[in-house]
Amino acid sequence: MNRIALSLALVFSSVPAHAQDGAATTPGAAERLTAVFDRAAQLPSLKSVVVSRDGQIIADRGYGGHTSREPTNIKSASKSVMSALVGIAIAKGELEGVDQKIAPILSRDLPDDPDPRLAQVTVGNLLSMQAGLERTSGPNYGRWVSSRNWVRSALSAPFEAEPGGPMLYSTGSTHLLSAILTRASGQSTLALARSWFEPLKDFSITAWDRDPQGIYLGGNQMAMSTRSLLAFGELYRNGGKTPEGVQIVPADWIAQSWQHRTNSRFTGDSYGYGWFLRTMAGRDVRYAWGYGGQMLYIVPSLGLTVAMTSQEDAPSARTGYRDSLHQLMTDIILASETGTADRPG
Repeated sequence: MNRIALSLALVFSSVPAHAQDGAATTPGAAERLTAVFDRAAQLPSLKSVVVSRDGQIIADRGYGGHTSREPTNIKSASKSVMSALVGIAIAKGELEGVDQKIAPILSRDLPDDPDPRLAQVTVGNLLSMQAGLERTSGPNYGRWVSSRNWVRSALSAPFEAEPGGPMLYSTGSTHLLSAILTRASGQSTLALARSWFEPLKDFSITAWDRDPQGIYLGGNQMAMSTRSLLAFGELYRNGGKTPEGVQIVPADWIAQSWQHRTNSRFTGDSYGYGWFLRTMAGRDVRYAWGYGGQMLYIVPSLGLTVAMTSQEDAPSARTGYRDSLHQLMTDIILASETGTADRPG
């Protein structure tokens, strides 16, 4: 499988943790955030962090010669982007809804003697990682992407649970969503993303791997900058609208995506449609998480969106690095919330 070529933009060794684009913040908050960002320099894999408050960037810091504008493989954080594409497709009538059965759409890739439970798997089951099929992530990932047909391989996997049962985190599920979008619309998933997100400034997918049949890999191997990831998060924080008021993602889809549907067996965190849900510093937080430490956090009650990117070649869970990023986010919340009033949501 071809690896994404991640080209570097003009590099600065460190961008000050103050507003870069005319955003205003109180001197006290700026000082607190600067201290938080200075401490974050101890995290060896961290590449960049950008913080936005009420639609204004209040902090932007690069580490180790990296900047927030260079492309990074956001890994499984792209699963949240896939969820958005499904929500838009439903609103546009390309898909019927979350209860739509997937087997008729993917009929030509079903195994010769399919398990009867395949007929019960829905689009919603794939979004919430409750398809019941054996995971293609973790130790099974290499074997899966070495197969000749990733869609057929995912559909041929044995069932480990009933559809709608416990969460089985699997990139195969989001790749099936990419195949479904392609079959239903007649366009590639990348073409759909570029068309549907075109009004969102600063959002850009700069590279994306495809499977042997040319279907873009749903839920992995997608490159975008930290600023682009932040723009996507801001879209969700703002109810699916761009700063100019253009509705891209339906507001009710965001509400559905942030509704608890199951729980991760690894962290215990809640999971909706492509988003994890947890509490940090007493605040409800929605977040996307990619291998290596590609993170997008949204705190609606504070009007806060934070994007973080890291080196992509090291696990973040087993080493405790993900927990360090969660702590960094907690520190950002605490530094940001002093003396502010809560926002609705």
